[in-house]
Amino acid sequence: MSNINNDYIEEYIRGLLPEKKNSFKEMEMYAQENHIPIIEPEVAQFLTVQLKSLKPNSILEIGTAIGYSALVFAKALDGNCTITTIERRVDMIELALKNITDSDYRKNIKILQGEAEEILPKLKEKYDLIFIDAAKGQYLEFFNEALKLLNSNGMIISDNVLFRGMVATDDLVIRRKKTIVKRLRGFLKYINEIEGYSSCVIPIGDGIALTYKEM
Repeated sequence: MSNINNDYIEEYIRGLLPEKKNSFKEMEMYAQENHIPIIEPEVAQFLTVQLKSLKPNSILEIGTAIGYSALVFAKALDGNCTITTIERRVDMIELALKNITDSDYRKNIKILQGEAEEILPKLKEKYDLIFIDAAKGQYLEFFNEALKLLNSNGMIISDNVLFRGMVATDDLVIRRKKTIVKRLRGFLKYINEIEGYSSCVIPIGDGIALTYKEM
């Protein structure tokens, strides 16, 4: 549970969600047992609804982990998409490749290995949707690179932007996390003021920001 909503609210919302199929349930259990951060169940459902509405053809993800969110995207779109996902950790890539290979969407998802700040400036393709779920202290850098790759009427979705509630109130801030909190606050201020884009912050999971390119 996060500090974004009361536990009883999160539990109630999660109780409304449709039961996951075996492969997704297994990935969720593996992530929980091995302390690997993946998108929260209610966030996965929110993104599923968003993607069914937006119908993006091309998706870029920054932060693959075990491939869970990429597979959520592919399933939401019934495989009618291409997904490029960036991951720096070799061990995560090995797990993600296994999960993706065992799925029905192995042809839809491509993993790029390396640091996102090095890979993003080299990408030439444009994307309809970009999902940021990587190092929180670098969100502004990732976002500005993502802007260059975003199609008109495209959307950038940034996960974990309220960071266990610490971004919203100093009462929750842990001393060793002060720098990340400061950077996330700056990031949220920036995306809500940038011209030509509309942004909103939604308090589900650990906080999600949506940024829509208007032109």
